[in-house]
Parts: sequence; structure tokens; C-alpha cells
Amino acid sequence: MQGHALSRHAGWPIIIGAGLAGLMAALEMDGPCVLLAPSFTGEGTSSTLAQGGMAAAVGPGDSPASHAEDTLRAGAGLCDPAIVQRITEAGPGAVETLLRLGVPLAHDGKGQLALHLEAAHSHERIVFAGGDRSGQVILQHVLQQARKKDTIHWLQATLKGFHAPDGTVQGVWTSAGFIPTRHCILASGGCGGLYQHTTSPLSNRGTTLALAAWAGATLRDMEFTQFHPTALVAPGQTGRLSLISEAVRGAGAVLRLDDGHRFTEELAPRDVVSRAIAAQLREGRTVFLDGRSLPGAPFSARFPGITQACRKAGLDPDTQLLPVQPAMHYHMGGLKVDQTGRTTLEGLWACGEVACTGLHGANRLASNSLLEALVCGQWAGRDVNTSRNDGTAPPPATVPARPTFTTDWPFRAEMQQHLGILRTRTGLENFLEHTLPLARQNLCALTASFIGWAALNRPEQRGAHWREDTPGLQPPRHIDMQLTDLPL
Repeated sequence: MQGHALSRHAGWPIIIGAGLAGLMAALEMDGPCVLLAPSFTGEGTSSTLAQGGMAAAVGPGDSPASHAEDTLRAGAGLCDPAIVQRITEAGPGAVETLLRLGVPLAHDGKGQLALHLEAAHSHERIVFAGGDRSGQVILQHVLQQARKKDTIHWLQATLKGFHAPDGTVQGVWTSAGFIPTRHCILASGGCGGLYQHTTSPLSNRGTTLALAAWAGATLRDMEFTQFHPTALVAPGQTGRLSLISEAVRGAGAVLRLDDGHRFTEELAPRDVVSRAIAAQLREGRTVFLDGRSLPGAPFSARFPGITQACRKAGLDPDTQLLPVQPAMHYHMGGLKVDQTGRTTLEGLWACGEVACTGLHGANRLASNSLLEALVCGQWAGRDVNTSRNDGTAPPPATVPARPTFTTDWPFRAEMQQHLGILRTRTGLENFLEHTLPLARQNLCALTASFIGWAALNRPEQRGAHWREDTPGLQPPRHIDMQLTDLPL
């Protein structure tokens, strides 16, 4: 689709990303919009990989206030309490939304919603579907509903840049051409693909985040990268690692060393468990997840998707220990947004993992990400409805020249080493020596440099950011950054 074909979309809101956040935003649109993504099958999205489910206070004895308290505790002093309250209060309604969209959430024998327990939650509050295929099932049903809405126009393409010459979005460059617009919602996912060991799609390397920063948007708390404690270690593995959901530990699986001893509290916050495992691995030990004796049904019956991944690696979780290691899983930092999803760049909204809403703080509470994606996607869509003009944005007299960047990324191992679970000033400085000279031309290097620079400027141990050379905490503060703050 080129030139003339794209001109009919001029002035329409552009939603970038077809994961849960982007789809929910598109479903909220009152008028025509463009949904832009490399694929519309769920492939390449973190949403479809989510295993555990969505956190919401819908169980007996639970409440949004309790959910908020757990979220604030996990966030280690950097959550926005108002946002936490607003999103956790929206949780029960989000569950109703999923049911209305036809998502077959699991129920127990009494006809009530079945609920998982995950780390750092004080109640069983994770709704799920398809056993351990929650994200996949949820996304497919939401996609089906979006396909029925004829005002959503599907454009299979990639984002190449924002045209914002006066600090206001006036259009976007895509691989299919240029589209004039004053309203753009970025829902493009995280940056886990920058790391050597990750459970995220390898294509998610923070390039759209870098493009937004290049256009002038403010980023917040980029140093907070969450590592999931239990990714499956398989012989000769390359690429994305298979995740073993926290719900497995919630169901009774335990962590053991080679000699069989347990060494940590399995349901502690993720940053605590990840550091405990990393310390053992650094000492040359092997860490295993033991799910051979789960109460109730066996492992393979309760977690069929994980079992399939294990058996592909030659392991039987019903009878064998599973070797595990931490892997980059979720980025708590991102584009600074307000309660409606508006970034600091006029005309640009953000939702999902690419945004820093204030819900997660320094350490995301398990299964809060699908809740945030659903709710904040809706809020961003509704806010665009209130601000869009009836007319179309006039196309520029001439299509502006598209900026050109590279996206090759040879530093995944270095990213893992220096911006992993345990960090030091020396390691961060060495890493930045490699990336900063490339950051003006390379989008991956730019995002990596933001993460590294923020980590260098946070000399403390808070949540998922752990500086070994500077123990202890400083007074809570956010690190907001723009392109001009990097020494490029």
C-alpha cells in the first residue's frame, strides 16, 4: 500500500501495535482509525506469550485496596499511588470486559472464576484461560472482536518515524508510506530483545521507544528492567527462552540446588527470587524448579503449554527437575504518560509495556501487565475520541524526508552482562562506551543507552535495579530523560 492508497487515511488516529493494549485502544475508537503492526496474528507480541493470566481483585475476601497494597509493596517506593488505586479498582471491570468479549476464562467446579496465586500477591487473584495459555487465548478472542469492527483499518507495516517538527505530531512514516495524523497511540511493546537471555519476542528491541524519544518525548525510569526468575534452560538453546510461569510456583513447585536443597522463598517478589538464583549461578551451581509433586493434578495436566516446551527440550516436568535461570521479561520504564496515556509529545499517547504509567514502580507485581494493557489501552482510546478533530489533518505540501536509522544489535551479551540483574558503575561505563557513539544512528543503541545512562545515575539498590557497588537506598525519585540528556 503506497502513496495514493494511504492518502485516504490522512487525519485518522494511528494505533501502532496489535497486542492487547493496541487492540483495546482500537476497539474504543468512535470513528475510523488505522491499526499498524508487522502482523495481526498475535505473533511478535508479549501479550500472546503471557502464561499466568490477569490480576484482578474478584475472589472472596479480596479487594482492590488489597491489590493496590500488594502492588505498592512490590513497586519499592516508586509507584504512583493514584494510578495504582485507579487501575486496581478497574480490575473487576476488566474481567467483565474479557467475558463480554467472549474470552473463556477458567471456572472452578462451583461455577465461580478459577484463580491462580502468584508471587507477592496476598490473595488468589489471577484469572486465566487455556490453562497456561492465557495471553494467547485472550488475544485471539480480542482479535476476533476487533475484526468485526469495520472502522478499524488494518495496515501490515512497521513504524519508521514520527513527524513532529514543532513538538506536535503531524504524521508518521511507515514502511508503507507517510500518513498525516495528529493522533497516534503507541502500543508497541518492550525492549527485551536487546538482551541475550529473554522471554520476550526478539523483535521487541525498543526501536519505537527510541523513535518517540528522537521526536522529543520524555522517558521515565528506563533502568528498571524486570527479570523473570524461571526461564527454562535447554541444551543448545538460541533465541527467546521458554518461560515457566510464576503460577507454577504458586501451585507448589519449589526451587532446588544440585544437591536438592532449597535456598529461597519461592513466592517472594520477582527481583528477590531472581537475585537469589543469579547468586547461585555465579557460584557455579545449577538451579532447578521441582514440580514433580504438585498438590492435586500433575504438572502436565495443569500447565500443558509449559509441558510442551519442556518436552521439546527433552524434559518431562512430571518426573524430572527443570533447570532454570532468570531472563529479561518486562520493562517497567518507558514513555512518561499521564492518567489518560498522553506523553509529553503533543499528539502522542502510549499504553502497554512501552509506557511508564506509574503502576509498576521499580518492580512489577506479577500479572499486572495484562490488566494495565487492557485498562490503559481503553483509556488512551477514549481520550483520543475526546480530542480528535472532525476534519482531517491537512497533508503537508510535500512529504517530509524520512529519517534513516539502523537497527542491527550485536551487543546482546554485553547488555546481559552489564545491564542484567547485578550492576556496577564500571560495567555500566564500559557498556556506554560502546553504545553512546552509535546512538545517533542506531535505534537499539539509543534505547540501550537510555537504560544504561539511567542505571548509571541511580546509585542505589531498589526493586529490579541493583547496583552492587552502591548498597542501600536513596530518597525515592524518578529519572526523567530526553534525547538531549544523553551525552551524544
